[in-house]
Amino acid sequence: MRNWFVVGAGLVIAVCSACLPADDQDVVYRLKPAQVAVDWVTPSPRIETIPGLQIVDGERENTWAKPLVDLGDIRPGGLPPDGLPALNRPAFIPARSVWFLADREPVVTLEINGDARAYPVQILMWHEIVNDVVGGVPVAVTYCPLCNSAVAYERQIDDVVFEFGTSGRLLNSALVMYDRQTGSLWSHYTGEAIVGEMTGTELTVYPLSTVAWSDWSDAYPGGLVLDRETGFFKEYGLNPYPGYDDVDAQPFLFDGEVDGRYTAMTRMIAFEIDGKPVAVPLSGLQKQLLIVTELSNEWILIWWKPGTSSALDSFDVAGGNDVGSVFVGKIDADESFTVSEGGISIIDDATGSSWNILGHATRGPRKGARIEQVQHFDTFWFAWSAYRPDTTIVGVD
Repeated sequence: MRNWFVVGAGLVIAVCSACLPADDQDVVYRLKPAQVAVDWVTPSPRIETIPGLQIVDGERENTWAKPLVDLGDIRPGGLPPDGLPALNRPAFIPARSVWFLADREPVVTLEINGDARAYPVQILMWHEIVNDVVGGVPVAVTYCPLCNSAVAYERQIDDVVFEFGTSGRLLNSALVMYDRQTGSLWSHYTGEAIVGEMTGTELTVYPLSTVAWSDWSDAYPGGLVLDRETGFFKEYGLNPYPGYDDVDAQPFLFDGEVDGRYTAMTRMIAFEIDGKPVAVPLSGLQKQLLIVTELSNEWILIWWKPGTSSALDSFDVAGGNDVGSVFVGKIDADESFTVSEGGISIIDDATGSSWNILGHATRGPRKGARIEQVQHFDTFWFAWSAYRPDTTIVGVD
């Protein structure tokens, strides 16, 4: 059963009663009750046997550190733990077999060790976490519609492979995850454990992009795509947050002060170079199309390409306004690029080779070469500035 309710100015949230599928593993042990008030994120008592977990008298040893955030700042988001169920056994289909995606529809893309995968945003917004293995690396592909951010993290720490779920809580209106092995809480935005046994541990991040389905499928016709056959009944293709990305709207359950340089919902391209946070207003980038700048002794290329729908604009994910796609990469100091006519590619001035929005040279003498990708957030200003208040603005609108 699905219930709809209004939680803010024009924002509609879908509350779904689907639960996680039953785990067919034997019960190994139960974790200790949480020491701080985490009745809202009770760890799953059914977990897989993974080497390296330390058990004392049949229970996990309590070695919790002081939380990194004020527990009062971790707010209930309106759903219980796993109310948005993570996908733990994701099914994929070949790109050539996909029938449910429109050309302009956004997909989150990840490639590790030659294994290229696309995760449609129309599916991610109903699950927010996909526990996957890509190129032999256990990863959690995470997406938070409330702050419009997607991040991929390696979920293996030493010899333990963690599995993540949605806690039902928010920090600065951003997804808070929990791991099923210890019940610790993790920030989707930073990849750091903020409450619980794993407090202070940081996950390794893998660069990903959000691009139009047509761009990714052209680049990876043999790639794999997350299938709609998830085992859950969801309204895939519909957006439960219509109008949420209006530049003058207010973020859901955000109590912080918004950095006054921009409105809360201003779209930003944000990243870090040598630990220094940088943000580029999307509106400014749309006018310039291409920015090449030196940051912390690194030359950074930032390119905007039109043709990707906003997933958070209309009721139909594929029918949203064109917000385009962005590539951020590192280049050599002597390299220069020009945007092609129509903005569909960039051309390196030295060889005339064409490059696509994934940073691949597709034609010319450098065909097959790649620009080193920089992990970046396509996100809202309120979220980025809350986590990175010392941000430098580049490409001012």
